[in-house]
Amino acid sequence: MDEQSSDFLTDYLNTPSPTGYEMDAQRIWAAYIAPYTDEQHCDAYGSTWAVLRAKGEDAPTLMLDAHADEIGFSVRHIDDNGFVRVERLGGTDAAIGRGRRIRFLGTDGEVIGITGNTAIHIRDDGDKAPKVWDLYVDLGCDSRAEVEALGIRVGTPGVYCDGPLMLNDGRRLVCRALDDRLCGYILAKTARSLKEQGIVPEWNIVFANTVQEEVGCVGAGMLAFNLAPDAAICLDVTHATDSPGLDKGRYGDIRLGKGGCLCYGPACHPNVNARIERVTDAAGIPLQRETAGRSTGTNTDSVYRSRRGVPSACFSLPLRYMHSPVETADMQDVQSCIDTLVAFISSLKASDDFRHRL
Repeated sequence: MDEQSSDFLTDYLNTPSPTGYEMDAQRIWAAYIAPYTDEQHCDAYGSTWAVLRAKGEDAPTLMLDAHADEIGFSVRHIDDNGFVRVERLGGTDAAIGRGRRIRFLGTDGEVIGITGNTAIHIRDDGDKAPKVWDLYVDLGCDSRAEVEALGIRVGTPGVYCDGPLMLNDGRRLVCRALDDRLCGYILAKTARSLKEQGIVPEWNIVFANTVQEEVGCVGAGMLAFNLAPDAAICLDVTHATDSPGLDKGRYGDIRLGKGGCLCYGPACHPNVNARIERVTDAAGIPLQRETAGRSTGTNTDSVYRSRRGVPSACFSLPLRYMHSPVETADMQDVQSCIDTLVAFISSLKASDDFRHRL
């Protein structure tokens, strides 16, 4: 990874982007992708997209989607002694919530707090996992007035403090919010790769970084309706099942370092999938496979059903320890995903139509 890419990714990951409060990170993403695209836009709720125009007029449009939001917390109550109770934003795992550092986005700037962890010696619940309403945050204050003086109110959002860390081999990246900030990075790097290789696509390419995936794939549905793309590839993370204790018969066999993962199921259009299979096979790009018997649980579910239907693929980055402060990904898989998208875009002809025909 070159210095420019590393600086961008570090800044992007360090910037909090809890669901509903994505704009600080969106501005960083838009600034990075701007030199490699023709225009950048933002909608009412913050979904941000950049357009790379096709070489010809009246070209079809491919939407590449990732989501900009991360899981987090929201202040629910401040008690008289200055302790804060929280609600989840998205699928935050309360079971790992004790003894953590949290960054709150206060009205006067960031405020750091810690989730209390009563010592095991005097805790009467043994190893019982807490519910979200059991968690409390200590801001070092002794009253509600002191907390409010810091700019903390009911509704103030927060995220874990954990920033990026490379594990010992320098290939595995650990951080909170790799779901799905790392896929936003993949989109930005794809745009840069197309520019640097001098590839001018025959389709318009929309690089979309959409909001509020963690609470129902909301932003992607809004944007797909707005842009009415002719096809889409939705990028998210998927569960790597190569860590101990996971039943591959139940969850599939997905491994770090073995490439991106293509999903098969009702939401995933076989014609788009077939093109991804063909270009990766021709280029020798590794590709893993998974299945979703009903919904994918990703933005694909909102995009493919937009308007009259958008032929869509769900393409994922393998990730260990999802929805935790130590999400772990392999940078070889990141590059593999970039290579796949570049190959797919390069294969597109203006006459391509992925819809089914009789």
